[in-house]
Amino acid sequence: MNTFRIALTIFFGLMLAACAAGQPTPIVSHGNEIGGYVDLIDALRAAGAEVEPAGGLEQPFFTVGGQMIRLNGLDVQVFEYADEAGRAAEAELIAPDGGSVGTTMITWIDQPHFWAKGRLIVLYVGQDSGGLELLHSVLGEPITESEAPTSGG
Repeated sequence: MNTFRIALTIFFGLMLAACAAGQPTPIVSHGNEIGGYVDLIDALRAAGAEVEPAGGLEQPFFTVGGQMIRLNGLDVQVFEYADEAGRAAEAELIAPDGGSVGTTMITWIDQPHFWAKGRLIVLYVGQDSGGLELLHSVLGEPITESEAPTSGG
């Protein structure tokens, strides 16, 4: 009888472990310096912004896929790299005016603004002063100049 109870206990323990393994572990930010996507979302929300995930995206000029977020109604693209070195290597390919990334020439519909921080490259295309102020406050100065919009289509 004891063998049956032990076997039953092990069985239920394994079943619980299997069920838990199928559930994604939530990523928790601890208010640290912005290193990744979750840290960015937390920092923007702490700054009073309304932030909603808006799905995945791909850009041909980056080697990683990204996430679109809605920041107070504005579309912002966030690309997270495995480490800061990978992010830094790609950030170096972004032209000072944002008009190209590596060998890819880009025609934007409005002024591109790129930030590089931690493992992230963040892209906002537009000139909304509130959105820009929020992004500046959380990410610092952009790595692209933002004097005048590029011609776009």
